[in-house]
Amino acid sequence: MELLWEIAGWAGAVAILSAYLAVSMGWLKAGKGFQIANLLGSCAFIVNGAFHEAWPSVVTNIAWFLISAVALFRMRSGDGAAATAGEAPQAQFPGVPETGQMAIIEAPRAA
Repeated sequence: MELLWEIAGWAGAVAILSAYLAVSMGWLKAGKGFQIANLLGSCAFIVNGAFHEAWPSVVTNIAWFLISAVALFRMRSGDGAAATAGEAPQAQFPGVPETGQMAIIEAPRAA
């Protein structure tokens, strides 16, 4: 039975880190798939943390679960301007223009 809780913990880690990597690299938008991966990953971490009595981790992952659950509920209910227009909501990252293209700025060269 202990092996099952360890597998749950590692599966949670893979789910959350894969979703974060995919969004960070631009392979996936921070939408429904991202939130589902976070929701499932946090559930697995809650189970694993409770088994190991790692209560700070359990509390953190309960918060992670609730954030994902609320985000999924809001996506389902159509809250937000992007959802009402039929478009998937997009995350805006600091320093990245809204066009989705990164600006490369070079320092001026000495003459």
